[in-house]
Amino acid sequence: MTTTELKRYKEALSEKMAELAETLGNRRPIAIEFTPEACERIVLAAQRELAVVTLDRHSRLLREVKAAMTRIEDGIYGVCENCEESITPRRLDAVPWARYCVRCQDSIDRGLNPATEFARPTPIAA
Repeated sequence: MTTTELKRYKEALSEKMAELAETLGNRRPIAIEFTPEACERIVLAAQRELAVVTLDRHSRLLREVKAAMTRIEDGIYGVCENCEESITPRRLDAVPWARYCVRCQDSIDRGLNPATEFARPTPIAA
């Protein structure tokens, strides 16, 4: 990976970190509001629950982005954490914080262990 490409990915990751930090700083949607109307309480509770789930998702994503920045600093950015193959530039353009190549990520998404799915079979002794 060239220095120019790394710089471009680092800028994209920095922008994403700033965006997520701003989102995570807004806790107003999870504030508890009291209302005498039962239906309105239910709606507010549902909105709070959605806000909490969204904050949790953004928090996890921020950790992934920070980990990608660490991989850049460590010189291992763009290498699949499972099979150690290069992650394609196309994937990194779409998801700059990607930890896995498309093949390994697909296995993980399907609930499979990519380490065993792509392992070469061991020969059976006669």
